[in-house]
Amino acid sequence: MRFLPVLLAALGAFAAAGPAHAQTVIAHRGASGERPEHTLAAYERAIDAGADFIEPDLVATKDLVLVARHENELSDTTDVAAREEFADRRKTAEIDGRLVSGWFAEDFTLAELRTLRAKERLGVLRRGNMRYDGLYQVPTFHEIVTLVRAKVAESGRAVGLYPELKHPTYLLQQGIDTVDLFVRALKTEGLDGKTVPMFVQSFDIAPLKRLDRLTDLPLVQLVAAEGGPADEAGMTYAGMIAPAGLAEIAGYADAIGVDTRLVVTADGKPTGLVDAAHEAGLKVHAWTLRKENAFLPAPFRKGGGEAAAGDYAAAFGALAATGVDGIFTDDPALAVPLRKR
Repeated sequence: MRFLPVLLAALGAFAAAGPAHAQTVIAHRGASGERPEHTLAAYERAIDAGADFIEPDLVATKDLVLVARHENELSDTTDVAAREEFADRRKTAEIDGRLVSGWFAEDFTLAELRTLRAKERLGVLRRGNMRYDGLYQVPTFHEIVTLVRAKVAESGRAVGLYPELKHPTYLLQQGIDTVDLFVRALKTEGLDGKTVPMFVQSFDIAPLKRLDRLTDLPLVQLVAAEGGPADEAGMTYAGMIAPAGLAEIAGYADAIGVDTRLVVTADGKPTGLVDAAHEAGLKVHAWTLRKENAFLPAPFRKGGGEAAAGDYAAAFGALAATGVDGIFTDDPALAVPLRKR
C-alpha cells in the first residue's frame, strides 16, 4: 500500500522548486519544541501544524527493528536509567570516535524497549514539555508510517518522511546493517518508488552511496560545522562544502543538510554556501531553527534568559533570505506561517 495520490505529487513539487519557492518545513524530531522528541505525539503535533515533512532518526533494536531515537543511547530521552531491571545493561561504547556511557537501543529487544517511556531531553529549557514525561513509548518506523498515512487520509494534505540513519557505520561494526534494514522496510511499507515524498539523510558517506544504488529516493548528505564523517578518516566537512566537495556529493546525493551556522554568519548574513550548492545542483536544507534564546544567534535573542523565546521570525527570515530550500525546526507551528509563498 502506498501513500495517497496527493502525497505522490508532493515530491515533484518540492523538486521543481527553486530558491524563490516556499521553504520546505521539516519538523525536527517532530514538533519537539512542544512535545518530547521522537514520539508519535510530537510527529502528530507537527503534521497538524502544517509541516511538510517529519523527521524520524532511526536506530535498531537487538532484534533488528527500526525505532526512532535521536541517539542509540537511551538515557537522555527515556526513563531507562530509573529501571532497576536494566541496570546491568549500562556500558561504555566508542561511537564515531567518542566514548559514550549509558544504555543502547541495540542491546534491547523491541519488547524490552516498549516498557520504557519517553521523557523531555531539554528539560532545563523546556519545562513545559516535562509534563508529558512518561506518557509515550518509543515508536517503530512502521508506526510512524502508519501515523502519517492516517493523518494524510484525515487531512488530504501532503506529508512526507525525512528519516536519518543514525550511526550506521558504528552499528554495522556491531553486526547491525541499518541500510539493509531500512531498504527492507521501504519495500515492506511500499515506500521504495521514485515518487514517494521522502528524503533520506546521513552524516556518513558510504551508507548514502549504498542507498543511491539500492533506491531511487532523494538522498541528503548531512554536514556539521566541525569535524568530518565517521566513515572517512581524514575527510572534513569543511572540505566537503568546498566546490570540489560539493561536486563529489552531487554524484550520489540530491541535497546537503547543513548546520545553520554554515548558511548564515553570526550576524545573520549569508555565507554563500547556498548559492554554491545550487550551482553544484544540490538543494540545501538547514538545521536546526529553535525558538529559545539558547539556540539563536545573538542578534535574534530577547530578554528573559536562555529558555525564553527569542525573535524566531527574524531568524527564520535570515535563513530564508539565503535562498535555502528547506528548514529543520523544532517549532513547525511557528515556521509554517513565515515561509515565502
